[in-house]
Amino acid sequence: MFTGIIEGVGSIARREAIGGDVRFHIHVGSLPFDAVALGESIAVNGVCLTVIAFDSSSFQADASTETLGLTTLGQLAEGAQVNLERAMRPSDRFGGHIVSGHVDGVGTVEAISEDARALRWRFAAPAALLRYVAKKGSICVDGVSLTVNAVDDAGFEVALIPHTVSHTAFAHTGVGDAVNLEIDVIARYAERLMGAGDNA
Repeated sequence: MFTGIIEGVGSIARREAIGGDVRFHIHVGSLPFDAVALGESIAVNGVCLTVIAFDSSSFQADASTETLGLTTLGQLAEGAQVNLERAMRPSDRFGGHIVSGHVDGVGTVEAISEDARALRWRFAAPAALLRYVAKKGSICVDGVSLTVNAVDDAGFEVALIPHTVSHTAFAHTGVGDAVNLEIDVIARYAERLMGAGDNA
C-alpha cells in the first residue's frame, strides 16, 4: 500500500526484454534507498512493482505483458524520469490517500496553464473511470496523490503547487503525454457495496 506522496524521482536505466516481458533496471535517483529488501514493493509512476534485485543505487523489477499493456510503463524509454514511492510502513504519516499501485487506466495531459504560482493541469480520462472522479476527491496520477478541482464528462483538472512540480516527474511531463491513473479505492468499493445491496 502507498500514499501517493512521492519520495524521489528516478529514471529508467535499462529495459531488458525477457520472454515477451520486460525487466526494468531503475536508477533510484533521489529516493531514500536504505534497508531495501528483495521482494518489497516500489511504486514506479504509480505502478506497484516487486524488487527482484538491487544494488546501492538501482533496483530491477519485472513487468508482465498485462502491466505493460494497461499502463504507461510499456511506453517508457531508457532515460525517462519516473516517480518513486516505497510501500508505506505502519508508523508512517498518511499524507496522501490510500493508493494500491494497481493502475485503472491511462489518461493524457490536455492542457497546462498558470494559476497564480500554481499550475492548473487538465487530464483527459476514459469515461469508465471518470464516473469515480469527484470534485475535491482524490485521484492518483503517475503515483502522485492529487485533489480534483473540477471534473466533467471528458476529463478533470488539478492544481499543482511549485513544490509538487519540482519534486516529481511532472517537471518532465508535458501536454500530450500519457499518465497512469488510479481512482480512489473508496469510490470503487462503495459502488461494489451499493450494487451488492441492490441485488440482495
